[in-house]
Amino acid sequence: MTTNCIKFTSADFDTAKGVGSISTLTFDLDITVEPVASANPMAPTHRVLGRSPRGKLVECGGIWKKQNKETGADYYTLTIRDHGFNANLGKAANQDDLSLQAVIPWGLKDVTQTKVGRRFASARPFTAVNSRASRSAHVVSSCFNRHYIEEKS
Repeated sequence: MTTNCIKFTSADFDTAKGVGSISTLTFDLDITVEPVASANPMAPTHRVLGRSPRGKLVECGGIWKKQNKETGADYYTLTIRDHGFNANLGKAANQDDLSLQAVIPWGLKDVTQTKVGRRFASARPFTAVNSRASRSAHVVSSCFNRHYIEEKS
């Protein structure tokens, strides 16, 4: 499969699953895309899953349906959270198949600092320097970063 594309099971993106790949100079991911059923209008339409170094599928981002403010046309954006990667989805070049969507990068998020309430914390997991439980601290820190740190506004 061509890189920086997602092949959905149908052109109806809201209910379609998909597989694809995203490659940049800093990362290379094979991804799986699964629809999300939610009544929340701010929720993503899809979960984006990648493979961990041990080969397990882990959620690493999402796809959101948005609306162009000028034309009112719907479009989709994709975010890969751990890499601060943002992209739009659009018709792949030289393709008539609407189920094949190109991943069109448009900018990186600043992932160096995030905000927790009024405090700032590094987006990277910390390692306990003077502790016998440094491995546990790393796991707790990773879970904390994934679930509780909000993006810098």
